[in-house]
Amino acid sequence: MPRELHVRVVQDPSRGFTNLPDARTEGPDITVSLDVLGEDRLRARLYGPAVPSLYGTEHRVDLAVHPAEVRSAAARLCRMWKELLLDHRPMAADGRPVAGEPETPYASLVDLRSRPVDELTTLLEELALVGSELLYGVLLGGTDPRIARFRGYLTEALAQGEGMRIRFDSDLHLPWPMVCLAAEDLPPGPGTRAEVLPALFRRFLGHRHQIEQTGGAYPWLDGLRDAPEVPAVSLNHDTRVDRAGRTRAADVAALLAKGTRFVERSTWQELVSALARSDLCEQLMYFWCHGRFTADGAQPPSLVLSLTDHKSIDAHTIRERRRRFGTDHPFQPFVVLNACYAGLPEGSADARFLSRAFVDAGARGVLGPQIEIPQVFAAEYALEFLTRYLDGTQTAGSIALAVTRHFADELRNPLGLAYALHHGMDTRLERTAAPDTDAGREVPV
Repeated sequence: MPRELHVRVVQDPSRGFTNLPDARTEGPDITVSLDVLGEDRLRARLYGPAVPSLYGTEHRVDLAVHPAEVRSAAARLCRMWKELLLDHRPMAADGRPVAGEPETPYASLVDLRSRPVDELTTLLEELALVGSELLYGVLLGGTDPRIARFRGYLTEALAQGEGMRIRFDSDLHLPWPMVCLAAEDLPPGPGTRAEVLPALFRRFLGHRHQIEQTGGAYPWLDGLRDAPEVPAVSLNHDTRVDRAGRTRAADVAALLAKGTRFVERSTWQELVSALARSDLCEQLMYFWCHGRFTADGAQPPSLVLSLTDHKSIDAHTIRERRRRFGTDHPFQPFVVLNACYAGLPEGSADARFLSRAFVDAGARGVLGPQIEIPQVFAAEYALEFLTRYLDGTQTAGSIALAVTRHFADELRNPLGLAYALHHGMDTRLERTAAPDTDAGREVPV
């Protein structure tokens, strides 16, 4: 006669055998690769489960544009966002500033629902035109039928739905969230002016999909470290930024310190001393500081940060402190570079260089703006993003998309599109799982 036996569970006997040595995630829905071949050739490749297949192979074509032309067009797109949007000054009929209104409303307001719909729509239409021309007129321009075929497959893939996970893999960095589909690529929009604005937002890739920019092969040779029970978080900031308290930077600092092992740094020495430690282990590094672009010789200007003491922090600063540790170290943070800088200089300035240095050092992703961002919006964006990220239930890619849509759909503010992810689309704040409740108790078998 069958009898019920009782077994006392004291451990997981398969632990260490069922756990893979590295974290493997499902590939993105669409991958677009731009391979720079020499100084004057650019090859595009397109593949992924959401891409219409052609005889079971990837789509590939040599483009009719030089990499330098693409970089120049990308820099111009960033410059146009500043000139058309942030520097916009409403004028009365007599040519004077409108009385009682901010001189530059799109740089000083976060909630833009009070702005005239016609005014905002006109500005956004121009930005959408520049963003679509970068994709179709510059990058994928020309009359070659093979490029036209590739352009059609890419457009079909990007336009077929929303919320997909898209990776742009290339050492040629472009501000992809600010790039646009053409109006004719999407179903016809509504007729009224008030309904045109939401349709305009949906043309921007950063409003449609989760996006990350990657580059290089196997940036992380070691797997993820064990998640801590309490995450370590750092605030690296210039204490002089918004000393008058006009932004919500104090709320961001309080959020970072809640329920975490919190570290605050405000000087170059404090930061480089931390980076020089082999045991540095932080799950999130947040930078709230100033930045500028400087050039080393003939190289394109690259982003340099500074904290309260004005000393330069650039990609070399990161590499000089971290290179000797190789890959066997616990430094695997998600980095948010909320740096206020004086905008992109003329030419092909490189904001990616600093982000790549963090990734090469072990960071699992870097989020930062592609244009000059007003401090008041930067603090609001950080508060929205970090609140979700510190919760630990969502990935950085899904959060970036949700925050962009929050500002665009609820507040009519397009500046969330100016933030881009360098790697890290699937990164989230991991915490140690709760202990196995079956351990130490009897269960029937």
